[in-house]
Amino acid sequence: MKKSELVTLVAEKTGFSKKDTEKTIDTVFTAIADIMAAGDRLQISGFGTFETKERAARTGHNPSTGEEINIAAATMPVFKPGKVLKDKVDGNK
Repeated sequence: MKKSELVTLVAEKTGFSKKDTEKTIDTVFTAIADIMAAGDRLQISGFGTFETKERAARTGHNPSTGEEINIAAATMPVFKPGKVLKDKVDGNK
């Protein structure tokens, strides 16, 4: 599903205009990104948790040449689904 399809789906379910729905969705995604960029976590009961994890620096290999390369440490976004979401996706409503 693309973002435009999500906007249409949410607009139909809420009765809001597509323009207002898109603005709301963009605002929510921006807020989640801002929370994670600040190093905080966002827990939404029944849905899941958005947080960040530190990935240590490591040595890897260039797949085309086999040459060793250094991969820098990084902060990665992580989403952990909650039980309600896992069950819904699995069909155990």
